[in-house]
Amino acid sequence: MSRSVGNNRLKAARMAAGYTSQQKLADAITGAAPQLGLRGVTVGVRQVRRWESPTPPWPQPDIGRVLAHLLGQGLEELGFTPPWGPGGDRPDPVRRNSVAATAAVAGLGSAPLRAVAAPQPATVGTDFSEVTRSHRRLYWSVAPATLHPAVLGHAHLGCALLPDTRGTARHVLAAALAESFLLAGRIEFFDLQQPEQAAETLLRALQAAGEADDSLLGSAILAHTAFIPGWAGKRDEAAERMVAARAYARRATPSAEFLAWLDAVEAECETRCGNPRAALHLISHGEDVLSTGPVCPPPDWLDWFDATRLAAFKGNTQLRAGHLPQARETLLRVLEELPLESDKQRTVILGDLAAVEAAAKRPEEACTYAIRALDQLHLTWYATGMERVREVRRALTPWQHEPYVRELDDRLYSWGTTVSALRR
Repeated sequence: MSRSVGNNRLKAARMAAGYTSQQKLADAITGAAPQLGLRGVTVGVRQVRRWESPTPPWPQPDIGRVLAHLLGQGLEELGFTPPWGPGGDRPDPVRRNSVAATAAVAGLGSAPLRAVAAPQPATVGTDFSEVTRSHRRLYWSVAPATLHPAVLGHAHLGCALLPDTRGTARHVLAAALAESFLLAGRIEFFDLQQPEQAAETLLRALQAAGEADDSLLGSAILAHTAFIPGWAGKRDEAAERMVAARAYARRATPSAEFLAWLDAVEAECETRCGNPRAALHLISHGEDVLSTGPVCPPPDWLDWFDATRLAAFKGNTQLRAGHLPQARETLLRVLEELPLESDKQRTVILGDLAAVEAAAKRPEEACTYAIRALDQLHLTWYATGMERVREVRRALTPWQHEPYVRELDDRLYSWGTTVSALRR
């Protein structure tokens, strides 16, 4: 991290925790102190501003305790240098616990994050990035439960290498590390349905993006954090995170695809929070951006979005808005245009088409699409796709004694499907 740009570690942690301004963090520290049994602890925005400066002062003990508690990180991990020097004789117990927790998230027991002491060669960033790119491609074909430990293990390696890497190699390594944590967080949220763990992993991703000073990648990570409250129906929290994501994007040179994806993310959150009209407006704006937006190539890591995926968002929103003929037309076009390698997305589209037919009171057609989705899930597991099929089955309750619904039940609760769902 370039110290001249300020304490990006603390700023990233603050934004990821939902404190979108320095004032909000100051208020939160003052409010949380009594809950921890600490009296007389007050912090103003001026103090937070000093902490986010290029030379942040070490917080007073009680204030530091509250700060670490709120952000879930040790003080050194938040960019502070202790008065006794980094790695000195006086250990920070909060930092020690945070490191152990991070190792547990990575499936590595209590192994320390820093395991390498020798200076790294100039090729370390490129070497690390090659594995990150391979994981990005493998995501579309490898079972998530199999890929996830490998991605986290790779990120763990990056954490160990980063302190001993300098110059351009450090920048490249930090950006690849952020992407690795982002991929791990995507798997946890979309594939494994572990939103709490995804939130922790995405925080790590944001801190690594801060080390790389990569605003566009930071914007992508913040937008992913908006999915978590958005899917839980917490509209205000999701909206705040999207404001932060757009602010980060303005500091970079975003492509039309990236800007349209931000619209799609916000539309998804609005849809989940019961505001399909606002969501359709955002999708319309995204379509305009794709056709008239800035002409520059999207980043290599933006491999989860294009015009077809935007149409998939649109079809789901039309479904939830009750625009069934339009949703059917949109989703059928998406199904036809999806690339062959988009097996995960295909399960979602089939599930949405099944939901359209169930809402149109065409249960037999709904079952046909749902069974096709299950066939695809048998080949390529995707928790989000299975969630769509289960939603359809609940909608088919009025016809549950019909033979075609019973056939769906036989497939939905087969030995293989049931064991796979429980395992994941």
